[in-house]
Amino acid sequence: MAGADRGSVRGGGSGRVGGAVRSVGRALHFPVTGTARGIRKATHAHGAGESGLGKLIELHAVNGAGDVMITVALASTVFFSVPTDEARGRVALYLAITMAPFTVLAPVIGPLLDRLPHGRRAAMAGAMLARALLALIISGAVASGSLELYPAALGVLVASKAYGVVRSAVVPRLLPPRFSLVKANSRVTLAGLLATGVAAPIAAGLHTVGDPWPLYGAFVIFVAGTFLSFSLPPKVDSAKGEARALLAADEQHLHGPHRKDQARRPGLRTVGPAVTHALGANAALRCLSGFLIFFLAFLLREHPLAGQSAAVSLGIVGVAAGAGNALGTAVGAWLKARAPEIIIVTVVAVVLGTAIVAALFFGTIFVAFLAAVAGFAQALAKLSLDALIQRDVPELVRTSAFARSETLLQMAWVFGGAIGIVMPLNGTLGLVVAAAIVAAGWLTTLRGLLASARHGTRPRARVA
Repeated sequence: MAGADRGSVRGGGSGRVGGAVRSVGRALHFPVTGTARGIRKATHAHGAGESGLGKLIELHAVNGAGDVMITVALASTVFFSVPTDEARGRVALYLAITMAPFTVLAPVIGPLLDRLPHGRRAAMAGAMLARALLALIISGAVASGSLELYPAALGVLVASKAYGVVRSAVVPRLLPPRFSLVKANSRVTLAGLLATGVAAPIAAGLHTVGDPWPLYGAFVIFVAGTFLSFSLPPKVDSAKGEARALLAADEQHLHGPHRKDQARRPGLRTVGPAVTHALGANAALRCLSGFLIFFLAFLLREHPLAGQSAAVSLGIVGVAAGAGNALGTAVGAWLKARAPEIIIVTVVAVVLGTAIVAALFFGTIFVAFLAAVAGFAQALAKLSLDALIQRDVPELVRTSAFARSETLLQMAWVFGGAIGIVMPLNGTLGLVVAAAIVAAGWLTTLRGLLASARHGTRPRARVA
């Protein structure tokens, strides 16, 4: 009897120990599972889970995390690992080898993907897988110092931009009921920004282990993205009710995408004057973004902000730009596409004024403020462009219009980056050029956008 009691005591003790171990396991496991459930709940809210938009939001977050891993690895190799003068030459070589061919390839990406409407999931998966494999190639080039780095970096750039073009074409097909395109793009963009913010310090930590490690991280992330691409709904691959569109602002192209006299002219058609003017203003802001990234990267490395190191100076500007972009995305979702022409005119004017003030009073506060305002304006203006496309472009060609407009904006960013790399490292002069870029976009589109705001098409977008 006593032996039985002792056995029960031992059994009860082991049971209590086992229960305690399971409790500790659940406690340690909860932050991961709880976070995952919280993320899934946020991305799938308001019908996004049922429509498939939630899957795209998660995929875009994966895309942003992978891209920042590669960016950190390339920055440490091409930019930070050598003296400024040599770094400038290496980045110039990087631009010449990667960006120059991209300007030739970029106009081809949109039309090519137009011809593959039934393979959008495969195209997104291919872009992910290509970057996964290229990340491994770059990791070997980083270790050996070989020139394989540059063509591999070009491949990453092209694959990344191809993904962006396809994503822009996919979003309209995944809208939940009573969900505006602006709100959907806001969620997708914000997810990418948050993922980038989380992945950047992780990439920096991996870099302390070794130069190739951020690239190994990118490989894992992009492999996951490859499989996640095929989890998107099959309707993504459906081209039912779609046609190609041609960029044209004159009234004769506002109707009839199948007119016989235009049948041999591929491209953006039926977009209307409001969309083309808005696209021009957005191109100016995207050009400014590329310019500031490259110009400030070299300027702040050679002439850090007052009292700060080069790394801290770049960090301040980067955080300011990211915060501005996130705020612009949030404000765009809140405004729900009200008066998009006026929003674009206003934010471009604000950026122009900020650039002029920053050029006159060059300093830490003004440079960081310019970066924040530029990020805010770029996000808000892009969402306003999305609203105009949804409002003015017939659904028949809307998907193609998104793909083509994104391609043009990518080219504007490349052009701005090329200007930034050749500029003398003079803060005031550089910001004067930045102001000139914005002024050119604002002055050439101001009249058309205001006229469209007064006499434009009555909005017919879905209610957010």
